[in-house]
Amino acid sequence: MGPLKNNISVALIGNPNSGKSTLFNALTGLNQKTGNYAGVTVDKHYGSYKFKTQDYTITDLPGTYSLYPKSIDEEVACKVLFSKEEGIDVVVIVTDASSLKRHLLLATQVVDLKKPCVLVLNMIDEANKNNLTIYKEELEKLLDISVVAVNSRNKEGINDLKEAITKAKISSAIFYDFEKQMQLFPQATSYQTIIESAVKSNEAHSEQLKQYELSDNIFRFSKINYIIAKCIKKPEQLNKNITQKLDAFFTHKIFGFAFFFLILFIIFQFIFYVAEFPMTWIEGGFANLMNITSSVLPKGQLNDLIVNGVLAGISGIVVFVPQIALLFFFIAILEDTGYMARASFILDKIMRRFGLNGKSVIPMLSSVACAVPSIMSARTITNWKDRMITILVTPLISCSARLPVYTLLISIMFVGHHTVGILNFQGLVLMGMYVLGFAAALIAAYILKRILKTTEKSYFIMELPVYRMPQWQTVTMLVFSKVKIFLFDAGKIILAISIVLWFLTSHAPADNFEVLEKNAVANNVSEQDLNAQKLEASYAGILGKKMEPAIKPLGFDWKIGIALITSFAAREVFVGTMATIYSSGDSENTETLREKLIAQKNFETQQPAYTNAVCWSLLIFYVFAMQCMSTLATTYRETKHWKWPALQLVFMTGLAYLSSFLVYTVLG
Repeated sequence: MGPLKNNISVALIGNPNSGKSTLFNALTGLNQKTGNYAGVTVDKHYGSYKFKTQDYTITDLPGTYSLYPKSIDEEVACKVLFSKEEGIDVVVIVTDASSLKRHLLLATQVVDLKKPCVLVLNMIDEANKNNLTIYKEELEKLLDISVVAVNSRNKEGINDLKEAITKAKISSAIFYDFEKQMQLFPQATSYQTIIESAVKSNEAHSEQLKQYELSDNIFRFSKINYIIAKCIKKPEQLNKNITQKLDAFFTHKIFGFAFFFLILFIIFQFIFYVAEFPMTWIEGGFANLMNITSSVLPKGQLNDLIVNGVLAGISGIVVFVPQIALLFFFIAILEDTGYMARASFILDKIMRRFGLNGKSVIPMLSSVACAVPSIMSARTITNWKDRMITILVTPLISCSARLPVYTLLISIMFVGHHTVGILNFQGLVLMGMYVLGFAAALIAAYILKRILKTTEKSYFIMELPVYRMPQWQTVTMLVFSKVKIFLFDAGKIILAISIVLWFLTSHAPADNFEVLEKNAVANNVSEQDLNAQKLEASYAGILGKKMEPAIKPLGFDWKIGIALITSFAAREVFVGTMATIYSSGDSENTETLREKLIAQKNFETQQPAYTNAVCWSLLIFYVFAMQCMSTLATTYRETKHWKWPALQLVFMTGLAYLSSFLVYTVLG
């Protein structure tokens, strides 16, 4: 590896489901950061550790099956290996020890790049369970690099790996067909120059590259078969292992679907049952905090700003942290156990009928968390048409940002406990919103299938990982990370919008407020009615009144209209906006937002303002509406054209308006 630098740069590369990310966590712990690779929106995960006084920076490359890239993620992984800016000193090749043959294609390609390498036999515990004997010393001789057995889930072998990285060397072994290389690419000076040509996607050489890749793979597998024969001893007859037994049920064409929907049912029941207690505590805590703050600070603008601007807005989002945490907790478990890959497998046949394939399932299911990374993850879909359809319909899947809106409205419709046995109506309605969004995405995909044209064939290949117990440290880190992002990213927006809204609701043109106050004294108007009149006369009220005619057919008033506008920044801002609006000018009233909305009366009819018809209309609107600037920006970055995000915005807004109108007309 040569003389040590101040900081050694290490890249982790491996097939998807090789346990690479778990190994990355084991090496770096909490010393991790996320960014973007230069010029692309692909996530860059990098971290650091110290070993024997030497500092190391680890970059977790996107999963790839080969150095001949078929997707953006694979292209990025290849480019990083060659990049002078990244300056990779050591490449750690991560393989699944229980299925080594499949992983050695990529491993031998990386070895042929002639960079210092270390091979990791990850998940060695699975190989042991399958009674596989791996002769590590023989494998080291044939590859001419260090080979380390690791169980990254419980950190076995991590120190051995760190030691091996310090001694990493360039292999003298060659696994490519040199004669074929010189025949097709006489100007090539090394195997790396061939791969660099593939990464650059030079059209003049594309057919040559495809031809060479095929012959290269055939040549490699002849050597890989020899390596496997020399280095791995399999038992004469393997018993049907637990993974195969479970897959017989979980991937069954009938029981597999039944179990999938049972999992969804349990998740959404839990989200309401379990989260209700901490949510109540948080609501009560903020109500007490607002009450104390209101009584301690002198009356005036500062008091009103802090109580009705800052605290009211923040409380509207913090209260939903328990539900967000539970949602990500279940998603992390499904991914860590290996079940999420099975969900993709069983849904592939259905997806194909609607113009998608199994690779679309991961982005669509991941959209339950957030559409932005889900759209970005569609890069792994090699078929252009399938990828475009996935990108366009993914925002219809209900994300975590919609969860606070759903929860607020459902809790207004079902005050108290509405259960039959173990069934919670709130959980059923919540699950219904997610199923509705998924159904809308499939219908939209079917329509786009008929519109978009391509001659490229679609295929679906996915490696099903073995079932494992979830690694609780990984699950905890993921939940903590996602909740932190949810709180701080959304919190910044909500705080800024809450302060602006406070100003717009607390101030009015000219002397509007003074006139109302004089009339209130003369006509003995109550303070509550005066506050309502002042809100309507404020800048926010004037803005809301101007847009009210357009949204009145949906059952929405001008207050909801303001929330619809502000929540375009992020859907969860709807709740914070409503909290600010209904707290405006009344620092004495520290009821929770739910209590205020339930008590709210329609000015014209003096009936409850938030009837079931209004709540259902709002629910349906938020299921379909494109209320997210970040999603539109991501669609533009991924498609490189404004027509696609424009199509998303027009289609989803139109669908939301029409659907909401029909629901309110029927129920109103």
